[in-house]
Amino acid sequence: MASMARMKFHVAVTKESLKRLNAYCKDERKREERWIAERRQELLIPGMPRRAAAAIRRDIRVQVTQMRRTGEFAGTRDDIVTRAVREELRARGLDRKWPKPPEGELGAPGRPWGTPPSQPMGAGGYTDRVSVNLPYDLGDTVRRAVHWTSKTAVEALQEWADRWGDGIDVALREADRGGIPAELALMVAAGRPSAPQSALEIRDRLRAQILTTGDLIRASVERITGKSQPEIPDEVEK
Repeated sequence: MASMARMKFHVAVTKESLKRLNAYCKDERKREERWIAERRQELLIPGMPRRAAAAIRRDIRVQVTQMRRTGEFAGTRDDIVTRAVREELRARGLDRKWPKPPEGELGAPGRPWGTPPSQPMGAGGYTDRVSVNLPYDLGDTVRRAVHWTSKTAVEALQEWADRWGDGIDVALREADRGGIPAELALMVAAGRPSAPQSALEIRDRLRAQILTTGDLIRASVERITGKSQPEIPDEVEK
């Protein structure tokens, strides 16, 4: 069924962030298990007919499913992250219908063209990864939202690079992705004029405007674990 379709995301995170997320999921699972045990102890009477006991257990499972749906129980890690992503989209004003990007725009791996990683991989940066399965419609909204939100800044960065070049780090990264020899990329980068400080500041401001799926999902994880995040605006009555 289409409603059951999922979209998988692999997101780089810090060790501390993953630790907090796993601890939260574990605590919520224990809370749910305690509630189930208490309900069974309350409702299952020793010696009652097996059919009646099975009906009670089935009713408890139905209640748990409903309570997961309403958020009274957190559910699985995918359920937890899904709710947080919806909240993050609302908080940023991105929870709306977005037009479909041009063909092929959403399939490119990594960060948008011309932007460095938000943190390095390894010591001092992202050391772990988390995989989440979002409902397909939500995952599609995330991908479209970050594309259109970043589009103007990405195009401006491309124009900036046409004038000043990408810099050695970006040139090497793009060369690796495009199968271009590193020596050739270095020669091209070295032949461009050096960007003045004012131009570098413009580039940094443009880079700060780029939003990726990883950025948004990481912010959602921080929202789960109690880190400071934008407040969710009140619903506007229509």
